[in-house]
Amino acid sequence: MRVKVLSRNPDDYVRETKLDLQRVPRNYDPALHPFEVAREYTRALNATKLERVFAKPFLSSLDGHRDGVNCMAKHPKSLSTVLSGACDGEVKIWNLTRRQCIRTIQAHEGFVRGMCARFCGTSFFTVGDDKTVKQWKMESPEYGEEEEPIHTILGKTVYTGIDHHWKEPVFATCGHQVDIWDEQRTSPKCSLTWGFDSISSVKFNPIETYLLGSCASDRNIVLYDMRKSTPLKKVILNMRTNTLCWNPMEAFIFTAANEDYNLYTFDMRFLESPVMVHMDHVSAVLDVDYSPTGKEFVSASFDKSIRIFPVDKGHSREVYHTKRMQHVITVKWTSDNKYILCGSDEMNIRLWKANASEKLGVLAPREKAAMNYNQKLKEKFQFHPQIRRIAQHRHLPKSIYCQIKEQRIMREARRRKYVFLFIPSHPNPILSYPCSATVAAVYGSGRAPLSI
Repeated sequence: MRVKVLSRNPDDYVRETKLDLQRVPRNYDPALHPFEVAREYTRALNATKLERVFAKPFLSSLDGHRDGVNCMAKHPKSLSTVLSGACDGEVKIWNLTRRQCIRTIQAHEGFVRGMCARFCGTSFFTVGDDKTVKQWKMESPEYGEEEEPIHTILGKTVYTGIDHHWKEPVFATCGHQVDIWDEQRTSPKCSLTWGFDSISSVKFNPIETYLLGSCASDRNIVLYDMRKSTPLKKVILNMRTNTLCWNPMEAFIFTAANEDYNLYTFDMRFLESPVMVHMDHVSAVLDVDYSPTGKEFVSASFDKSIRIFPVDKGHSREVYHTKRMQHVITVKWTSDNKYILCGSDEMNIRLWKANASEKLGVLAPREKAAMNYNQKLKEKFQFHPQIRRIAQHRHLPKSIYCQIKEQRIMREARRRKYVFLFIPSHPNPILSYPCSATVAAVYGSGRAPLSI
């Protein structure tokens, strides 16, 4: 014998306190809501407009350097600590919570060319124009104690970059060649080279920690394995690569910042052509850094702006600039995926939000639910013309806007030249015209021809 029983849960219709809203039962049957799509579209449009209204990414400026900021490094254990090196040889350690400098070191004579923190966070390394590699304590010296490095290594040539292994007491420097050092020794345990030009940057892979990549001034990107005494692979681009950064979530993927205004994302297993070409900058790209999620990266350019790119998209989703910011030399994405730091040659470090319209601080549960609902609505209607236009609109400085316009005209001229001079004629004019994908791949995208 079956007995049907009505069951009601008080949590579904009773308020927890008198200040809460009354809970109203809803029937989600689509037949009862014929105008639901129209209402959701209006809500998505309003959410997109409000997102642009509240897009205020700039948070703070950290000033104190007396010369241009040339390099930065993140603390591996502390989110609130960041290190910066300037062109006058000065190194500063900053507390981002208080937004002030907590320590200043006169580390080198001349430029500080590179710096990195040890994987445990107890010390950091710097290289400079005085041909030295110095290791410093992360903690400030005691009262009465002098500010001196733990170790100093004097080299034969100028070192232009440094990076530390992610798990072992080993670091790599670059200059005339790539040198692998043990922290306890004053001479490199192995030296790697492929070519004769100077090397500007070297980076360890965060996943496959024995792999490292370097960029040379002869347009090469060279990959090395520490366990071998010879380089692994090499790719030559049309112009020089300034630096590269490995994806922290995909071991084979890295992105290179190039002098031809583009960034190239490569899969190290297939170096014949890039996975993606990222365009939008109008001057040389000087630095690049990945977000901890590996889904986005930020780039710094000589055109006085920084841009945030999705890994799988050719165009940026966000561009940051200010009237006072000059050529951006270095950029970092913080380890909590919320902030971006950039250092420029007018002596300032700027702190930005990674998501321009994100509300900082603790969110109430209803605020979180409303934000998630609006985000889903924007994703649902993202390809509608009106919403897409509002979401993609950005105000740009006049110089960048004019250069983008000029480059668009130049690309179109190259495309026309390719179409009418290099495509053989055909009796049928429709068949003689190449497909748009072919033309875009060669000239429209700005992709540089590559060779191994």
